[in-house]
Amino acid sequence: MSKLTAKSGLFFRHQEFLFFLGLVLWIAILYNLEEAGSSWVNYFKGICVFGLAQLPALFFSWHKAGLKARLSRKAYLRYWLICFGLCLPASTFLMIWLKPWGFFEGVIFVAGVSALVLEVILELNRYYQLQVKHVNWLKKLDLDGAILLSLLLVSVILGAMGVSSLEKPEYLKKGYLLIYLELNFRLIFHHFWTFLSFSLQFLLMYLCGYLLFYINSHFLVSKILKEQGRVMYALSVLAAVAFLYPILGQLLISLPINKIMGGIISSNPFKMENAFSAAGIMVVSLPIVLALQWARQNSRIVALEKEKTQTELDLLRQQLNPHFFFNTLNNLYALSLQQSKEAPESILQLSELMRYVIYRGKEDLVGISEEVKYIQDYIQLQRLRLRRNLTLEFLTDIDNEDQPIAPLLLIIFVENAFKHGIEPAEEGAVLKLFLKCKAGTLYFSCENSFEQPATLKAPGIGLLNLEKRLALLYPGEHMLKTAINKPIFKAELYLNLL
Repeated sequence: MSKLTAKSGLFFRHQEFLFFLGLVLWIAILYNLEEAGSSWVNYFKGICVFGLAQLPALFFSWHKAGLKARLSRKAYLRYWLICFGLCLPASTFLMIWLKPWGFFEGVIFVAGVSALVLEVILELNRYYQLQVKHVNWLKKLDLDGAILLSLLLVSVILGAMGVSSLEKPEYLKKGYLLIYLELNFRLIFHHFWTFLSFSLQFLLMYLCGYLLFYINSHFLVSKILKEQGRVMYALSVLAAVAFLYPILGQLLISLPINKIMGGIISSNPFKMENAFSAAGIMVVSLPIVLALQWARQNSRIVALEKEKTQTELDLLRQQLNPHFFFNTLNNLYALSLQQSKEAPESILQLSELMRYVIYRGKEDLVGISEEVKYIQDYIQLQRLRLRRNLTLEFLTDIDNEDQPIAPLLLIIFVENAFKHGIEPAEEGAVLKLFLKCKAGTLYFSCENSFEQPATLKAPGIGLLNLEKRLALLYPGEHMLKTAINKPIFKAELYLNLL
């Protein structure tokens, strides 16, 4: 794994810690700006004070990925409540009580509350990504639907604020109603039909602007600009504005709300300011439309790449099963030739291994403990078949038995060790396995005696398959190393499972 990949992996594992650190810096900056003498000294003092107030949140966010990997949901929730329900308030009030360098208590309190708010936002975003994002009606809501929904919401709010400003002389200037940031539900209920009228008229005004955006997005940019170039696009914009702006202007002038609120639009629909407004909507929306089209194109490319990756994985799995069956059938054949009493038990064990490959091998992820048991059963079956003096050592250090991992990754090392190292050995053979999986980081090493250095030059389908699967399943999150130190062949795998 390159240093750049390792650094990027570190960033994503501690991404939320950086958010909390950024929050501390922003509060320190804003406090420094409010002080009479802004200086680097005051800035660093602010970082110290606000950082100590948010220390539990900083500590928890740094270890969050590891805690989620190791703990059950109930245990994780308990730690979360201790941190943000007990430790964070305690550290905040401690700093308020100490009041270092005369810092204002209210600012320290805001720093503590801000940390809690940020954590709630992060958890809500995670819930959205896992649950709400997959709700059918939200998935079907495209950009146009989202814009229309937003315009409807804004229109209703403005209608409510307009009605709330009625019956108040201070909001009447020269006979025209001014809208203020105020909601009076009594007036809204009392003047419900006026509220409905205001909302519909505001919505109609916004829909006029949306019409210009829609024409620009779905016709002028996607058809004219894309197929005929910039000159034809500019001329098309001018023609569309000339055709639409007087009509839309006259429509808006005729709205009753235009008279109530004092000429929202010019009384002359042909005035150039109306044309500039229409052209401005198209010009301002152009980079937005281009960015959205680029995003759609990029999404299609990503979807095609994902489909290609899944196809390649399916092909690799189809290669993996025959590879396993060839090896196990050879095992069964050897046992039958020996007329071994252990043949029935071996056949039963073989059926368990085949069941795991056929059924669990199709899953995207399995528990790490299942992979370990599969390796142990495979080794036991091989020892029965070979009846050779084998020095075996298999050590594990796992903090979460249910840690998800792609199936049938680690067994390839063991199969390769038996095929190229242990089976050809004329005397005693050695197989040493070590598996460590902590905080979502896996390390697996396989050391075996070998007879032919050609193992590295022609690794066979197993290791080639493994390299391809790792590149598809864990891109940039793995490192595979092989080395020969006669008479030992050693393979090592580093894998980030988070």
